[in-house]
Amino acid sequence: MKNIWLPTLALFTSITLAACGGGEDSENAEGSSGDGSWEPEQSLEFVAPSGAGGGWDTTARMAAEGFEEQEIMDQGVGVVNKEGGGGAVGWSYIAGKAENPHHLFVASPPLLLIPLNGQSEYGHEDFTPIANMISDYGAFAVREDAPWEDLNDLFEDMKDNPEDITVIGESSPGSMDHIQFVKIAKEAGVDPQSIKYVSAQDGSTMTNLLNGNADVYSTGVTETVEQVRAGEIKVLGITAEERLEGDVVEDFPTAKEQGIDETFVNWRGFFGPPGMTDEQITYYEEKFKELNDSELWDETRDKYAWNELYMDSEEYAEFLEEEKESMQELLNEVNMEEE
Repeated sequence: MKNIWLPTLALFTSITLAACGGGEDSENAEGSSGDGSWEPEQSLEFVAPSGAGGGWDTTARMAAEGFEEQEIMDQGVGVVNKEGGGGAVGWSYIAGKAENPHHLFVASPPLLLIPLNGQSEYGHEDFTPIANMISDYGAFAVREDAPWEDLNDLFEDMKDNPEDITVIGESSPGSMDHIQFVKIAKEAGVDPQSIKYVSAQDGSTMTNLLNGNADVYSTGVTETVEQVRAGEIKVLGITAEERLEGDVVEDFPTAKEQGIDETFVNWRGFFGPPGMTDEQITYYEEKFKELNDSELWDETRDKYAWNELYMDSEEYAEFLEEEKESMQELLNEVNMEEE
């Protein structure tokens, strides 16, 4: 296990202060029992470090609803949005809740990418991994009347005339929408530094694609479904290992089946503030595992074309270290790294 908890002495000091009415630290000990277990005794807060409607927000709200409908936890869960900085505003907020286990947040690859770019002082090492709950995948969409029929058509044009093709995404340069495209395009032989990527964090990505201001939309699979149904766009490829199941998405070809041997997984899970105890982590691990195994969460995954990718705290910590190395290599390819 990574060094993400307070030393034993600090934990005992916290509990002793709580028993004596010791200021703010008393909140950390709430729910502790004689057998060493822990349960919250106040409502919980799930933070989505973004605006409403995105992947983080949807995951937080679906989890909160799932806990309530399945009666998995006695305490209620509220969801709040802390938008800004590609996630950095929300991370700073949670960092300020150190040792308070009643505040969790949703995260995905930007928690690795934004700090590596030097755009946040907080990275995954500064928080407590609780559980990963789903995997999502990237999709590369173009207008229905675009000249490309598959990814290979697109990438051949990008090799010849990279300055003529604009890729748009909601994340900042060097973050997820950019890097998932770079990873697939690089495997297909496109020079990562030649890719013309623009960021539209104001929610105008689809509008810019449809009105011709951009040529390719790098996004999540779910974000493309309605416009595909409407006949406005087509998806040239997705970053999954194999085709997804479900209406509409089952027709989206993978990059791999087009001969491009690369994938990109948008993992998404929950983290707590620094300073959580073993007992607190165990409590949340058990609750998230129960939600993950429920029929309701299975239906939720189907609804949003998410795949199952549950990891407990220890597995998650190890996975994140491996992912960080991979993300750093990609950032180096596009000359983006922490200053």
